[in-house]
Amino acid sequence: MKDPLIIAGKTYASRLLVGTGKYRDLEETRVAIEASGAEIVTVAVRRTNIGQEPGQPNLLDVLPLSRYTILPNSAGCFTADEAVRTLRLARELLDGHSLVKLEVLGDSNTLFPNMPETLKAADILVRDGFQVMAYCSDDPILARMLEDLGCVAIMPLASLIGSGMGILNPWVLSLIRSQAKIPVLVDAGVGTASDAAIAMELGCDGVLMNTAIALARDPVLMADAMKRAVMAGREAFLAGRMPKKPYVASPSSPTTGLIGSLAP
Repeated sequence: MKDPLIIAGKTYASRLLVGTGKYRDLEETRVAIEASGAEIVTVAVRRTNIGQEPGQPNLLDVLPLSRYTILPNSAGCFTADEAVRTLRLARELLDGHSLVKLEVLGDSNTLFPNMPETLKAADILVRDGFQVMAYCSDDPILARMLEDLGCVAIMPLASLIGSGMGILNPWVLSLIRSQAKIPVLVDAGVGTASDAAIAMELGCDGVLMNTAIALARDPVLMADAMKRAVMAGREAFLAGRMPKKPYVASPSSPTTGLIGSLAP
């Protein structure tokens, strides 16, 4: 791994993180996630069985812990107390696993993060030994506060969860990335491969998505497209794009020694 993603001291070859909801069944989930190349897979503990319902289909049967880093999340929680209880349950189910994704939502319509409750929950979880990756609004000050609390990654939304609207405020994402000393991963709003590539070109460390893959006409093909988009966007960022030159053209071919030109 020449350019690994490092989160909480662990290295990953893939910078694409994926969710597990909205697929038709567990088999489609398995095949799509394999095609994505993702190594970190997030799971909504309140909606997905990872052992809390014995005898029922278990996601871990198709996404084994030996192959994937399972990232339990507190999706569906609207208070800090709910989120903390949910993630403590996940830690018990996963034998002490401490890496979690914190989500505390503001309302059921926009699913926008409730940042006061997110900050409160992050503080409790970090003190309790969790490694917290925090879903948050695209606010540089609040992102810095999460980092100061001890979160291991900041996950600002690009646009509303499941909206597919893409990156609505690239400048702010760039600002968050420029000031952060921990990984910044775009979370929510990605709709297609170009959105993922743009996020990576901005310098973000990774992208997390679910709906864009699960609700595509061909989820497996879209998963592969997202994998390639994240890789291409990262390479473009590392390569360094040419400077933008508004209103000034620059020919790509030589302007001297043209065929048919008259000698001076």
